[in-house]
Amino acid sequence: VEVKVVTTERAKHFYDAQEIAATLYSDEDEWQLWKGRSDPVLHIELRRWADLMLVAPLDANTLAKVANGICDNLLTCVIRAWDLSKPLLFCPAMNTAMWEHPLTARHLEQLRAFGYTEIPCVVKKLVCGDEGR
Repeated sequence: VEVKVVTTERAKHFYDAQEIAATLYSDEDEWQLWKGRSDPVLHIELRRWADLMLVAPLDANTLAKVANGICDNLLTCVIRAWDLSKPLLFCPAMNTAMWEHPLTARHLEQLRAFGYTEIPCVVKKLVCGDEGR
């Protein structure tokens, strides 16, 4: 199994890149690779390469972007270009207040309608100290 990780800029706050034992890509890589018309485009190369995509954790912001077709970073561009004949699994993770907002249910339903597979979130103590429900 070969794993490649696509991270968002905000996600970098939660881990040390030195501890990731896989190839790690971020927005900066997209623009460094692509300079001219016939150059490879990273989000297209990644969607061609992968047999499966796992989005974990899928926060409320990225969930809303994906559900509404917004692709403003490397991760959301890979998802938007995803080959729907291949599996895409997503693991929602957010504060309970965000989870319970009516938009979240709509966004989750939209991802399921695309054919993506949800891996349900777990109930636990959250980063902010709240207890999930």
